[in-house]
Amino acid sequence: MRWWDIAPVLELERALFPHDAWSKGLFWSELAHARGANANRRYVVAEAVDEAGAARVVGYAGLAAVDGTGDVQTIAVSKEYWSTGLGARLLTELLTTANAFECREVLLEVRVDNTRAQRLYERFGFEPLGVRRGYYQPGNIDALVMRLSDPLSAVQGMSHGSQD
Repeated sequence: MRWWDIAPVLELERALFPHDAWSKGLFWSELAHARGANANRRYVVAEAVDEAGAARVVGYAGLAAVDGTGDVQTIAVSKEYWSTGLGARLLTELLTTANAFECREVLLEVRVDNTRAQRLYERFGFEPLGVRRGYYQPGNIDALVMRLSDPLSAVQGMSHGSQD
């Protein structure tokens, strides 16, 4: 993800997460940590190209890495690309990045009512760790905290299996 991706990412962010969308400033801040010698973030976008050859953002994801622990900051896929394997490909990219950052584990938070995402994470080997009450605001929605203890094995396992 680059600075010029922020506007289309924000559009998708607001469509998918209307009540708790990230701000432009938050994306800028995250990207500031993704460059340079001390980079500890990685953000990626997925684009689809239409018949006229114009590309548009249909998914994005980001990971932070600190002291051997990766944290999935965000992952989102346009509804028209659900069940295409795009979410799995984005997650695979994040886990590959976690390995490059030498993370021993990866954590994430997911809305307790987002069973679709939870199933994806479980396929990769993430396990429930606990609940953060009222994590998603302003809706006061709880977050399920999930942990993956071996990101390398998860990526290798998914490369041999289905990624639908």
